[in-house]
Amino acid sequence: MKHNSIHWFRKGLRLHDNPALLAALKDCAEMRPIFILDPWFPKNMKVGINRWRFLIESLKDLDCSLRKMNSRLFIVRGKPVEVFPRLFKEWRVTRLTFEIDTEPYAQLRDSQVAEIAKEHGVEVIRKVSNTLYDTERIILENNGKPPLTYVKLQDLLSRLGPPKKPAPSLKGEDLKGIHTPYTDYHDTEFGIPTLEELGLNPAATGPHLFPGGETEAIRRLGEYMQKSVWVCNFKKPETEPNSLTPSTTVLSPYVKFGCLSVRTFWWKIAEVYHGKKHSSPPVSLHGQLLWREFFYTAGVGIPNFDHMEGNSVCLQVDWDSNEEYLAAWREGRTGYPFIDAIMTQLRTEGWIHHLARHAVACFLTRGDLWISWEEGQKVFEEFLLDADWSLNAGNWQWLSASAFFYQFYRIYSPIAFGKKTDKNGDYIRKYIPILRKFPVDYIYEPWKAPRSIQERAGCIIGKDYPKPIVDHDTVSKKNIQKMKAAYTRRSATSSKSGENCLKGPKKRSLSMANVFTKKISQKTC
Repeated sequence: MKHNSIHWFRKGLRLHDNPALLAALKDCAEMRPIFILDPWFPKNMKVGINRWRFLIESLKDLDCSLRKMNSRLFIVRGKPVEVFPRLFKEWRVTRLTFEIDTEPYAQLRDSQVAEIAKEHGVEVIRKVSNTLYDTERIILENNGKPPLTYVKLQDLLSRLGPPKKPAPSLKGEDLKGIHTPYTDYHDTEFGIPTLEELGLNPAATGPHLFPGGETEAIRRLGEYMQKSVWVCNFKKPETEPNSLTPSTTVLSPYVKFGCLSVRTFWWKIAEVYHGKKHSSPPVSLHGQLLWREFFYTAGVGIPNFDHMEGNSVCLQVDWDSNEEYLAAWREGRTGYPFIDAIMTQLRTEGWIHHLARHAVACFLTRGDLWISWEEGQKVFEEFLLDADWSLNAGNWQWLSASAFFYQFYRIYSPIAFGKKTDKNGDYIRKYIPILRKFPVDYIYEPWKAPRSIQERAGCIIGKDYPKPIVDHDTVSKKNIQKMKAAYTRRSATSSKSGENCLKGPKKRSLSMANVFTKKISQKTC
Protein backbone atom coordinates (compact mmCIF):
# COMPACT_ATOMS: atom_id res chain seq x y z
CA MET A 1 0.00 0.00 0.00
CA LYS A 2 1.23 3.48 -0.85
CA HIS A 3 1.01 5.89 2.06
CA ASN A 4 -0.38 9.39 2.30
CA SER A 5 2.13 10.94 4.69
CA ILE A 6 2.38 14.06 6.79
CA HIS A 7 5.77 15.14 8.07
CA TRP A 8 5.30 17.49 10.99
CA PHE A 9 8.11 20.05 11.25
CA ARG A 10 8.61 21.46 14.73
CA LYS A 11 12.19 22.22 15.85
CA GLY A 12 13.88 20.38 12.98
CA LEU A 13 13.39 23.07 10.32
CA ARG A 14 15.78 21.50 7.81
CA LEU A 15 16.11 18.98 5.01
CA HIS A 16 19.50 17.62 6.11
CA ASP A 17 19.77 14.96 8.84
CA ASN A 18 16.02 14.61 9.18
CA PRO A 19 15.35 10.87 9.53
CA ALA A 20 11.67 11.38 10.34
CA LEU A 21 11.21 13.28 7.07
CA LEU A 22 12.91 10.49 5.15
CA ALA A 23 10.68 7.94 6.90
CA ALA A 24 7.63 9.80 5.60
CA LEU A 25 8.76 9.14 2.02
CA LYS A 26 9.04 5.37 2.22
CA ASP A 27 6.32 3.69 0.09
CA CYS A 28 4.65 7.08 -0.18
CA ALA A 29 2.23 8.36 -2.81
CA GLU A 30 1.38 11.76 -1.30
CA MET A 31 3.43 13.74 1.20
CA ARG A 32 2.57 17.01 2.87
CA PRO A 33 5.17 18.76 5.03
CA ILE A 34 3.43 20.86 7.67
CA PHE A 35 4.26 23.32 10.42
CA ILE A 36 1.59 24.12 13.00
CA LEU A 37 1.25 27.61 14.47
CA ASP A 38 0.23 26.36 17.89
CA PRO A 39 -1.43 29.07 20.05
CA TRP A 40 -0.02 27.38 23.16
CA PHE A 41 3.40 28.93 22.62
CA PRO A 42 2.55 32.67 22.56
CA LYS A 43 0.06 32.05 25.35
CA ASN A 44 2.44 30.19 27.68
CA MET A 45 5.89 31.39 26.67
CA LYS A 46 7.43 34.79 26.14
CA VAL A 47 8.43 35.11 22.49
CA GLY A 48 10.08 38.36 21.45
CA ILE A 49 9.76 39.89 18.01
CA ASN A 50 13.32 39.05 16.95
CA ARG A 51 12.70 35.35 17.58
CA TRP A 52 9.41 35.52 15.65
CA ARG A 53 11.31 37.05 12.76
CA PHE A 54 13.91 34.27 12.91
CA LEU A 55 11.18 31.62 12.87
CA ILE A 56 9.38 33.23 9.91
CA GLU A 57 12.61 33.43 7.95
CA SER A 58 13.38 29.80 8.76
CA LEU A 59 9.95 28.72 7.51
CA LYS A 60 10.36 30.77 4.33
CA ASP A 61 13.75 29.19 3.69
CA LEU A 62 12.33 25.71 4.26
CA ASP A 63 9.42 26.38 1.89
CA CYS A 64 11.83 27.72 -0.71
CA SER A 65 13.94 24.56 -0.53
CA LEU A 66 10.85 22.38 -0.85
CA ARG A 67 9.63 24.38 -3.85
CA LYS A 68 12.82 23.50 -5.69
CA MET A 69 11.73 19.87 -5.32
CA ASN A 70 8.17 20.58 -6.48
CA SER A 71 6.83 20.42 -2.94
CA ARG A 72 5.56 23.05 -0.47
CA LEU A 73 5.39 23.72 3.23
CA PHE A 74 1.86 23.84 4.66
CA ILE A 75 1.43 26.26 7.59
CA VAL A 76 -1.57 25.15 9.63
CA ARG A 77 -3.05 27.30 12.37
CA GLY A 78 -4.60 25.85 15.51
CA LYS A 79 -4.13 23.40 18.36
CA PRO A 80 -2.52 20.14 17.15
CA VAL A 81 -5.15 18.00 18.90
CA GLU A 82 -7.85 19.88 16.97
CA VAL A 83 -5.97 20.21 13.69
CA PHE A 84 -4.95 16.60 13.13
CA PRO A 85 -8.40 14.92 13.16
CA ARG A 86 -9.43 17.25 10.34
CA LEU A 87 -6.23 16.76 8.36
CA PHE A 88 -6.28 12.99 8.76
CA LYS A 89 -9.77 12.90 7.31
CA GLU A 90 -9.44 15.53 4.57
CA TRP A 91 -6.07 14.31 3.31
CA ARG A 92 -6.76 10.56 3.85
CA VAL A 93 -3.55 10.33 5.86
CA THR A 94 -2.07 6.94 6.71
CA ARG A 95 1.29 7.98 8.19
CA LEU A 96 2.52 10.80 10.45
CA THR A 97 6.23 11.39 11.12
CA PHE A 98 8.02 13.84 13.37
CA GLU A 99 11.23 14.42 15.31
CA ILE A 100 11.16 13.63 19.03
CA ASP A 101 10.86 16.70 21.25
CA THR A 102 11.72 16.24 24.93
CA GLU A 103 10.12 19.33 26.47
CA PRO A 104 7.22 18.70 28.90
CA TYR A 105 4.52 20.33 26.78
CA ALA A 106 5.82 18.61 23.65
CA GLN A 107 5.75 15.19 25.32
CA LEU A 108 2.14 15.68 26.42
CA ARG A 109 1.11 17.10 23.04
CA ASP A 110 2.79 14.31 21.10
CA SER A 111 1.26 11.57 23.21
CA GLN A 112 -2.19 13.08 22.65
CA VAL A 113 -1.58 13.36 18.90
CA ALA A 114 -0.36 9.75 18.81
CA GLU A 115 -3.62 8.61 20.44
CA ILE A 116 -5.64 10.58 17.89
CA ALA A 117 -3.59 9.04 15.08
CA LYS A 118 -4.26 5.57 16.44
CA GLU A 119 -7.99 6.26 16.48
CA HIS A 120 -7.78 7.25 12.81
CA GLY A 121 -5.65 4.30 11.80
CA VAL A 122 -2.61 6.49 11.14
CA GLU A 123 0.87 5.05 11.64
CA VAL A 124 3.15 7.27 13.76
CA ILE A 125 6.93 7.29 13.30
CA ARG A 126 9.12 9.28 15.69
CA LYS A 127 12.87 9.72 15.28
CA VAL A 128 15.68 11.11 17.46
CA SER A 129 17.58 13.92 15.75
CA ASN A 130 17.21 17.01 17.95
CA THR A 131 19.89 15.70 20.30
CA LEU A 132 23.17 13.86 19.79
CA TYR A 133 21.86 10.84 21.69
CA ASP A 134 18.52 9.44 22.80
CA THR A 135 18.14 11.17 26.17
CA GLU A 136 15.97 8.34 27.48
CA ARG A 137 18.78 5.90 26.69
CA ILE A 138 21.27 8.02 28.64
CA ILE A 139 18.96 8.03 31.66
CA LEU A 140 18.44 4.28 31.34
CA GLU A 141 22.21 3.76 31.29
CA ASN A 142 22.39 5.76 34.53
CA ASN A 143 19.95 3.50 36.40
CA GLY A 144 16.94 5.59 35.53
CA LYS A 145 18.35 8.91 36.72
CA PRO A 146 19.80 11.82 34.76
CA PRO A 147 23.53 12.41 35.30
CA LEU A 148 24.06 15.46 37.49
CA THR A 149 27.66 16.19 36.56
CA TYR A 150 29.34 16.71 33.22
CA VAL A 151 31.95 14.08 34.08
CA LYS A 152 29.23 11.51 34.71
CA LEU A 153 27.63 12.34 31.36
CA GLN A 154 30.97 11.86 29.64
CA ASP A 155 31.38 8.50 31.33
CA LEU A 156 27.94 7.35 30.19
CA LEU A 157 28.51 8.54 26.61
CA SER A 158 31.85 6.75 26.45
CA ARG A 159 29.90 3.50 26.87
CA LEU A 160 27.44 4.45 24.14
CA GLY A 161 30.09 5.40 21.62
CA PRO A 162 30.06 8.42 19.29
CA PRO A 163 26.77 9.99 18.16
CA LYS A 164 25.05 8.53 15.11
CA LYS A 165 26.13 9.88 11.76
CA PRO A 166 23.65 12.34 10.20
CA ALA A 167 20.95 10.97 7.93
CA PRO A 168 21.33 11.84 4.22
CA SER A 169 19.95 15.18 3.09
CA LEU A 170 16.65 15.17 1.23
CA LYS A 171 17.16 15.45 -2.52
CA GLY A 172 14.79 15.98 -5.39
CA GLU A 173 15.22 12.41 -6.52
CA ASP A 174 13.92 11.21 -3.14
CA LEU A 175 10.56 12.74 -4.07
CA LYS A 176 10.38 11.04 -7.46
CA GLY A 177 6.90 9.55 -7.83
CA ILE A 178 5.70 11.30 -4.67
CA HIS A 179 3.10 14.03 -5.07
CA THR A 180 2.59 17.06 -2.83
CA PRO A 181 -0.95 18.29 -3.55
CA TYR A 182 -0.92 22.08 -3.54
CA THR A 183 -2.79 24.66 -5.57
CA ASP A 184 -2.14 28.09 -7.00
CA TYR A 185 -3.97 29.43 -3.94
CA HIS A 186 -1.69 27.61 -1.50
CA ASP A 187 -0.45 30.77 0.23
CA THR A 188 -3.98 31.95 0.89
CA GLU A 189 -4.78 28.97 3.10
CA PHE A 190 -1.38 27.59 4.09
CA GLY A 191 0.98 30.55 3.70
CA ILE A 192 3.71 31.61 6.11
CA PRO A 193 2.52 34.32 8.52
CA THR A 194 3.88 37.85 8.57
CA LEU A 195 4.86 39.77 11.66
CA GLU A 196 1.79 41.93 11.11
CA GLU A 197 -0.46 38.85 11.13
CA LEU A 198 1.06 37.93 14.47
CA GLY A 199 0.15 41.37 15.79
CA LEU A 200 3.75 42.62 15.75
CA ASN A 201 5.26 45.81 14.35
CA PRO A 202 8.18 45.04 11.97
CA ALA A 203 9.69 48.42 12.84
CA ALA A 204 10.27 47.10 16.37
CA THR A 205 12.75 44.44 15.22
CA GLY A 206 16.41 44.88 15.96
CA PRO A 207 19.40 44.78 13.58
CA HIS A 208 19.17 41.93 11.09
CA LEU A 209 22.42 40.22 12.09
CA PHE A 210 21.43 36.56 12.07
CA PRO A 211 18.99 35.62 9.26
CA GLY A 212 16.94 32.52 10.01
CA GLY A 213 16.95 29.33 7.98
CA GLU A 214 18.82 26.20 6.98
CA THR A 215 20.58 27.92 4.09
CA GLU A 216 22.19 30.48 6.37
CA ALA A 217 22.96 27.80 8.97
CA ILE A 218 24.88 25.68 6.46
CA ARG A 219 26.68 28.76 5.14
CA ARG A 220 27.78 29.82 8.61
CA LEU A 221 28.83 26.29 9.51
CA GLY A 222 30.94 26.03 6.36
CA GLU A 223 32.51 29.42 7.01
CA TYR A 224 33.64 28.47 10.49
CA MET A 225 34.71 24.92 9.68
CA GLN A 226 37.13 26.36 7.10
CA LYS A 227 38.98 28.00 10.00
CA SER A 228 40.59 24.73 11.07
CA VAL A 229 43.16 26.31 13.41
CA TRP A 230 40.44 28.34 15.13
CA VAL A 231 38.21 25.26 15.47
CA CYS A 232 41.01 23.12 16.91
CA ASN A 233 42.17 25.81 19.34
CA PHE A 234 38.69 26.91 20.41
CA LYS A 235 38.28 27.21 24.17
CA LYS A 236 35.05 28.84 25.23
CA PRO A 237 36.45 30.59 28.35
CA GLU A 238 39.09 32.28 26.21
CA THR A 239 36.56 33.95 23.92
CA GLU A 240 35.50 37.53 24.60
CA PRO A 241 32.06 38.31 26.05
CA ASN A 242 32.24 41.97 25.01
CA SER A 243 33.78 41.80 21.56
CA LEU A 244 32.21 44.21 19.08
CA THR A 245 31.73 41.26 16.74
CA PRO A 246 30.87 37.78 18.06
CA SER A 247 33.91 35.79 19.17
CA THR A 248 32.01 32.51 18.81
CA THR A 249 30.09 30.89 15.93
CA VAL A 250 26.59 32.17 16.84
CA LEU A 251 25.25 28.88 15.51
CA SER A 252 23.17 28.35 18.66
CA PRO A 253 19.97 29.94 17.21
CA TYR A 254 20.24 27.64 14.19
CA VAL A 255 20.68 24.58 16.40
CA LYS A 256 17.78 25.69 18.63
CA PHE A 257 15.36 25.90 15.69
CA GLY A 258 16.84 22.81 14.07
CA CYS A 259 17.98 24.75 11.00
CA LEU A 260 21.30 23.08 11.75
CA SER A 261 21.42 19.49 12.95
CA VAL A 262 23.45 19.08 16.12
CA ARG A 263 24.74 15.76 14.75
CA THR A 264 25.87 17.43 11.54
CA PHE A 265 27.60 20.09 13.62
CA TRP A 266 29.33 17.41 15.73
CA TRP A 267 30.62 15.40 12.79
CA LYS A 268 31.78 18.48 10.85
CA ILE A 269 33.87 19.42 13.89
CA ALA A 270 35.15 15.84 14.06
CA GLU A 271 36.28 16.10 10.43
CA VAL A 272 38.27 19.22 11.23
CA TYR A 273 39.76 17.61 14.36
CA HIS A 274 40.84 14.45 12.51
CA GLY A 275 44.60 14.00 12.72
CA LYS A 276 45.14 17.36 14.44
CA LYS A 277 45.84 18.43 17.99
CA HIS A 278 42.74 20.10 19.38
CA SER A 279 41.08 21.30 22.58
CA SER A 280 38.87 18.94 24.57
CA PRO A 281 35.56 19.06 26.44
CA PRO A 282 34.26 20.86 28.36
CA VAL A 283 35.82 23.95 26.72
CA SER A 284 36.06 22.75 23.10
CA LEU A 285 33.37 23.05 20.42
CA HIS A 286 32.50 19.41 21.00
CA GLY A 287 32.34 20.27 24.67
CA GLN A 288 29.73 22.96 24.02
CA LEU A 289 27.49 20.45 22.27
CA LEU A 290 27.88 18.08 25.20
CA TRP A 291 26.76 20.83 27.57
CA ARG A 292 23.62 21.04 25.47
CA GLU A 293 23.19 17.27 25.82
CA PHE A 294 23.76 17.52 29.57
CA PHE A 295 20.96 20.02 30.12
CA TYR A 296 18.60 18.29 27.69
CA THR A 297 19.02 15.07 29.63
CA ALA A 298 18.49 16.87 32.94
CA GLY A 299 15.36 18.51 31.55
CA VAL A 300 13.93 15.12 30.63
CA GLY A 301 14.79 13.39 33.90
CA ILE A 302 14.10 16.08 36.52
CA PRO A 303 10.45 17.03 37.14
CA ASN A 304 9.69 20.78 37.37
CA PHE A 305 13.10 21.50 35.90
CA ASP A 306 12.25 25.11 35.06
CA HIS A 307 11.06 25.96 38.59
CA MET A 308 12.68 26.16 42.02
CA GLU A 309 9.83 24.59 43.97
CA GLY A 310 9.28 20.91 43.29
CA ASN A 311 12.70 20.63 41.63
CA SER A 312 14.68 17.95 43.44
CA VAL A 313 18.12 19.23 42.45
CA CYS A 314 17.49 22.94 42.98
CA LEU A 315 18.54 24.83 46.08
CA GLN A 316 15.56 26.43 47.80
CA VAL A 317 16.38 30.11 48.28
CA ASP A 318 14.33 32.93 49.81
CA TRP A 319 14.83 35.28 46.90
CA ASP A 320 13.57 38.86 47.09
CA SER A 321 10.74 40.15 44.95
CA ASN A 322 11.75 43.61 43.75
CA GLU A 323 9.95 44.73 40.60
CA GLU A 324 11.95 47.97 40.42
CA TYR A 325 15.29 46.14 40.43
CA LEU A 326 14.03 43.52 37.97
CA ALA A 327 12.83 46.18 35.53
CA ALA A 328 16.11 48.09 35.80
CA TRP A 329 18.07 44.92 35.03
CA ARG A 330 15.75 43.90 32.18
CA GLU A 331 15.84 47.35 30.58
CA GLY A 332 19.56 47.95 31.00
CA ARG A 333 19.49 50.78 33.54
CA THR A 334 21.18 49.32 36.62
CA GLY A 335 23.84 52.03 36.61
CA TYR A 336 26.55 49.47 35.88
CA PRO A 337 27.56 50.12 32.25
CA PHE A 338 28.89 46.61 31.56
CA ILE A 339 25.65 45.00 32.75
CA ASP A 340 23.48 47.55 30.97
CA ALA A 341 25.39 47.17 27.70
CA ILE A 342 24.87 43.39 27.76
CA MET A 343 21.16 43.72 28.44
CA THR A 344 20.84 46.32 25.67
CA GLN A 345 22.52 44.00 23.20
CA LEU A 346 20.21 41.20 24.32
CA ARG A 347 17.02 43.23 23.83
CA THR A 348 18.02 44.70 20.48
CA GLU A 349 19.96 41.89 18.79
CA GLY A 350 18.65 38.72 20.41
CA TRP A 351 22.05 37.27 21.22
CA ILE A 352 24.80 37.79 23.80
CA HIS A 353 27.98 35.87 24.45
CA HIS A 354 27.86 32.94 26.85
CA LEU A 355 30.10 34.65 29.41
CA ALA A 356 28.06 37.85 29.13
CA ARG A 357 25.07 35.72 30.11
CA HIS A 358 27.06 34.55 33.12
CA ALA A 359 27.75 38.13 34.19
CA VAL A 360 24.16 39.43 34.00
CA ALA A 361 22.71 36.25 35.51
CA CYS A 362 25.02 36.41 38.49
CA PHE A 363 24.22 40.12 38.90
CA LEU A 364 20.46 39.47 38.96
CA THR A 365 20.63 36.56 41.40
CA ARG A 366 23.30 35.74 43.97
CA GLY A 367 25.73 38.52 43.04
CA ASP A 368 23.82 41.76 43.52
CA LEU A 369 20.04 42.01 43.21
CA TRP A 370 19.04 38.75 44.96
CA ILE A 371 16.16 38.11 42.56
CA SER A 372 15.06 34.60 41.60
CA TRP A 373 16.65 32.93 38.60
CA GLU A 374 13.13 32.12 37.40
CA GLU A 375 12.63 35.83 36.65
CA GLY A 376 15.83 35.96 34.64
CA GLN A 377 14.84 32.79 32.85
CA LYS A 378 11.66 34.54 31.62
CA VAL A 379 13.60 37.51 30.27
CA PHE A 380 16.05 35.29 28.39
CA GLU A 381 13.12 33.24 27.09
CA GLU A 382 11.65 36.39 25.60
CA PHE A 383 14.70 37.99 24.04
CA LEU A 384 17.19 35.26 23.11
CA LEU A 385 17.06 33.91 19.55
CA ASP A 386 18.47 30.66 20.93
CA ALA A 387 16.10 30.48 23.91
CA ASP A 388 15.83 26.77 24.60
CA TRP A 389 13.71 25.44 27.45
CA SER A 390 16.21 22.91 28.83
CA LEU A 391 19.33 25.01 28.38
CA ASN A 392 17.70 28.15 29.71
CA ALA A 393 16.50 26.47 32.89
CA GLY A 394 19.74 24.55 33.41
CA ASN A 395 22.04 27.49 32.89
CA TRP A 396 20.04 29.77 35.18
CA GLN A 397 20.19 27.19 37.95
CA TRP A 398 23.92 26.85 37.34
CA LEU A 399 24.65 30.57 37.33
CA SER A 400 22.57 31.25 40.42
CA ALA A 401 24.48 28.41 42.14
CA SER A 402 21.14 26.69 42.71
CA ALA A 403 22.15 23.43 40.99
CA PHE A 404 25.10 21.82 39.19
CA PHE A 405 27.54 24.59 40.24
CA TYR A 406 28.11 25.17 43.95
CA GLN A 407 30.98 27.66 44.34
CA PHE A 408 28.56 30.41 45.28
CA TYR A 409 31.36 32.52 46.72
CA ARG A 410 32.69 33.17 43.20
CA ILE A 411 31.01 36.37 42.10
CA TYR A 412 31.26 38.16 38.77
CA SER A 413 32.22 41.79 39.31
CA PRO A 414 30.06 44.08 37.14
CA ILE A 415 33.16 46.26 36.84
CA ALA A 416 36.31 44.12 36.78
CA PHE A 417 35.05 41.26 34.61
CA GLY A 418 34.39 43.38 31.53
CA LYS A 419 37.73 45.16 31.83
CA LYS A 420 39.61 41.91 31.30
CA THR A 421 38.79 41.79 27.61
CA ASP A 422 37.76 45.38 26.85
CA LYS A 423 39.84 47.85 28.85
CA ASN A 424 38.86 50.76 26.62
CA GLY A 425 35.14 50.09 27.08
CA ASP A 426 34.37 50.05 23.36
CA TYR A 427 31.54 47.57 23.95
CA ILE A 428 29.94 49.95 26.44
CA ARG A 429 30.37 52.89 24.07
CA LYS A 430 28.55 50.95 21.35
CA TYR A 431 25.53 49.84 23.37
CA ILE A 432 25.31 52.73 25.86
CA PRO A 433 26.10 55.67 23.56
CA ILE A 434 25.27 58.25 26.24
CA LEU A 435 28.54 57.17 27.91
CA ARG A 436 30.72 57.12 24.79
CA LYS A 437 32.62 60.31 25.65
CA PHE A 438 33.69 59.19 29.11
CA PRO A 439 37.45 58.67 29.57
CA VAL A 440 38.74 55.11 29.87
CA ASP A 441 39.32 55.56 33.60
CA TYR A 442 35.59 56.12 34.19
CA ILE A 443 33.78 54.19 31.46
CA TYR A 444 33.04 51.24 33.79
CA GLU A 445 32.38 53.45 36.84
CA PRO A 446 31.03 56.76 35.49
CA TRP A 447 29.58 57.75 38.87
CA LYS A 448 33.16 58.23 40.10
CA ALA A 449 33.94 60.83 37.44
CA PRO A 450 34.22 64.40 38.69
CA ARG A 451 31.32 66.65 37.76
CA SER A 452 33.50 68.54 35.26
CA ILE A 453 34.29 65.34 33.36
CA GLN A 454 30.62 64.32 33.35
CA GLU A 455 29.72 67.71 31.90
CA ARG A 456 32.36 67.44 29.17
CA ALA A 457 31.08 63.94 28.36
CA GLY A 458 27.54 65.34 28.05
CA CYS A 459 26.16 62.89 30.61
CA ILE A 460 25.35 63.72 34.22
CA ILE A 461 25.15 60.58 36.35
CA GLY A 462 21.85 60.41 38.18
CA LYS A 463 20.18 62.50 35.49
CA ASP A 464 21.20 61.30 32.01
CA TYR A 465 22.37 57.86 33.15
CA PRO A 466 21.41 56.22 36.44
CA LYS A 467 23.56 55.83 39.50
CA PRO A 468 24.21 52.19 40.53
CA ILE A 469 21.04 50.74 42.03
CA VAL A 470 23.11 48.81 44.59
CA ASP A 471 26.65 48.94 45.91
CA HIS A 472 28.26 45.81 44.53
CA ASP A 473 30.96 45.44 47.17
CA THR A 474 28.42 45.64 50.00
CA VAL A 475 25.55 43.54 48.65
CA SER A 476 27.73 40.79 47.15
CA LYS A 477 29.26 40.07 50.54
CA LYS A 478 25.83 39.95 52.17
CA ASN A 479 24.52 37.68 49.43
CA ILE A 480 27.37 35.23 49.87
CA GLN A 481 26.28 34.84 53.48
CA LYS A 482 22.66 34.33 52.38
CA MET A 483 23.74 31.59 49.98
CA LYS A 484 25.81 29.98 52.71
CA ALA A 485 22.75 29.95 54.96
CA ALA A 486 20.63 28.39 52.20
CA TYR A 487 23.15 25.59 51.74
CA THR A 488 23.29 25.06 55.50
CA ARG A 489 19.50 24.71 55.64
CA ARG A 490 19.52 22.17 52.81
CA SER A 491 22.30 20.20 54.45
CA ALA A 492 20.33 20.06 57.69
CA THR A 493 17.13 19.04 55.91
CA SER A 494 18.94 16.34 53.97
CA SER A 495 20.54 14.94 57.11
CA LYS A 496 17.17 14.66 58.83
CA SER A 497 15.53 12.95 55.88
CA GLY A 498 18.50 10.67 55.26
CA GLU A 499 18.91 11.93 51.70
CA ASN A 500 22.30 11.82 50.10
CA CYS A 501 22.03 15.05 48.17
CA LEU A 502 24.62 17.53 47.02
CA LYS A 503 25.89 19.66 49.90
CA GLY A 504 27.17 22.89 48.53
CA PRO A 505 30.77 23.76 47.82
CA LYS A 506 32.20 20.62 49.39
CA LYS A 507 30.66 18.56 46.60
CA ARG A 508 33.14 18.35 43.75
CA SER A 509 31.86 18.22 40.22
CA LEU A 510 33.37 19.37 36.96
CA SER A 511 33.11 23.14 37.26
CA MET A 512 33.42 25.64 34.44
CA ALA A 513 34.32 28.19 37.11
CA ASN A 514 37.68 26.47 37.46
CA VAL A 515 38.25 27.31 33.84
CA PHE A 516 36.86 30.78 33.32
CA THR A 517 37.54 32.49 36.63
CA LYS A 518 40.67 33.32 38.56
CA LYS A 519 40.60 33.50 42.30
CA ILE A 520 41.47 36.90 43.66
CA SER A 521 41.38 38.26 47.17
CA GLN A 522 37.63 38.99 47.27
CA LYS A 523 36.68 35.99 45.16
CA THR A 524 35.28 38.18 42.38
CA CYS A 525 36.11 38.28 38.73
